[in-house]
Amino acid sequence: MPILTETARAKVNLTLEVIGKRGDGYHELRSLVAFADVSDVLTLDTGAAEAVYVTGPFGPSLAGENLIAVTLLKAREAEPFLSTGAITLEKRLPIAAGIGGGSADAAAALRLLRRANPGRAEHIDWIRLAKSIGADVPVCYEDRAAWMTGIGDKLTPSPDFPCIPAVLVNPMVPVPPDKTAQVFRRLKAPPVPIGNQGAVPPMRFMSRAEIFELVASHRNDLLPAACTIVPAINDVMAALRGSKRIVTALLSGGGPTCIGLYLSGEAATSAASDLARAQPSWWVVATTLS
Repeated sequence: MPILTETARAKVNLTLEVIGKRGDGYHELRSLVAFADVSDVLTLDTGAAEAVYVTGPFGPSLAGENLIAVTLLKAREAEPFLSTGAITLEKRLPIAAGIGGGSADAAAALRLLRRANPGRAEHIDWIRLAKSIGADVPVCYEDRAAWMTGIGDKLTPSPDFPCIPAVLVNPMVPVPPDKTAQVFRRLKAPPVPIGNQGAVPPMRFMSRAEIFELVASHRNDLLPAACTIVPAINDVMAALRGSKRIVTALLSGGGPTCIGLYLSGEAATSAASDLARAQPSWWVVATTLS
């Protein structure tokens, strides 16, 4: 079989509401998620011995448990006769950035394994397998705009989602290894209310204007807590809000990556160029969300 390649696109939270804390310690969420056209890249060599290799500009920053290795292990547990091989991850996205890099990598690895095993793929519940790896992995596996509810594991696809010009900005400052856990501790969310108000709005998106209106009327509940843990988020948000022709600025996940939404690709490209010149140590990229 030829060498197979998959992209692991950056996941962006356009909204992120924390409904409350559950009895098991997890938090009930409601979030509209889209994916950027910037990504890590995974390559599977089915003719090589099973292994995981990491390259790319952010490869040296990886530490701790490798989710791709975990994915291979869990996939073989689900189907012992699964064909695997050597996976090379070209790490192009910043680490611990709030854009689902590790989850997207795991999801891309699952898609590679599915493609490499056409005769066995139909016998595997890929979404269930994705859930066993992490709450964000199912939406990254589907790789399309959707509402996430529950702890992030319940998906409702968002049909007719338009392409939205955007700029992603990360201040590239050190973050605690338990950043996300710290953010949720600072949040001090109350218990999930009786009846759980985390239902997905019954709507179809037909235009950018509808998306912009939704984002403006919602929020990322993690923003205040995230700013106390990574104060540089304040600087990034201020810089984005000061950029020309921006519609709105928001935080993705627990940060520190922030997103600016723009009316046109030209406006996003111009804003990214200006920000990169003003802050050369930041990671700045113009992109499209879909």
